[in-house]
Amino acid sequence: MNKHPKIVPTQYDIHPLLLQRWSARSFSNKPINLDTLHHLFEAASWAASSMNQQPWRFVFGAKDSEIFSLLYSTLAGGNQIWAKDAQVLIAVIANTTFNDGTVNLHAWHDVGAASSYLLLQAAELGILGHQMGGFIREKAESLLSIPHTCNIVSIIALGYPDSHELLPEPFRTREISPRSRKPIHEFVFDSLENLSL
Repeated sequence: MNKHPKIVPTQYDIHPLLLQRWSARSFSNKPINLDTLHHLFEAASWAASSMNQQPWRFVFGAKDSEIFSLLYSTLAGGNQIWAKDAQVLIAVIANTTFNDGTVNLHAWHDVGAASSYLLLQAAELGILGHQMGGFIREKAESLLSIPHTCNIVSIIALGYPDSHELLPEPFRTREISPRSRKPIHEFVFDSLENLSL
């Protein structure tokens, strides 16, 4: 298994692929070809969705493309510092209405599941992604002419990983700082008596 410090031991064994997915910031200049991207979007398509509405939409741009530039222009300054080296930027969009026009309260959940499938397939192919909430949502939705029934949930930067040494601080240190997660007893409950939300 990869010995990168982001791949940490767990309390219980889980599939290694789940550990290989982490939010990288250092990307090489190796391009991601269109066929490879299609594998990622195919994986995303098989996420579970309420009423099989599949509310996810992905708008992507490869480096130096018009869409890449548009999405990059909406990123918060801190994200722009490292995301400029990504090979692909993807706007992740939720269609928040069902086909009959009623509100789909599960849309963001389902889009999150599809994004996870996409990122796990990417990790399987040696590609890492970083989901960003740090962007100007109104600007992004305007530039992409997103209808009022949809929302941009996140923007994903994708690329093959490169050395953390290429990053400026504080990102260089963050790139190799071990990940941590709450122990499961802090968020899993089998009694209402101990429920803590």
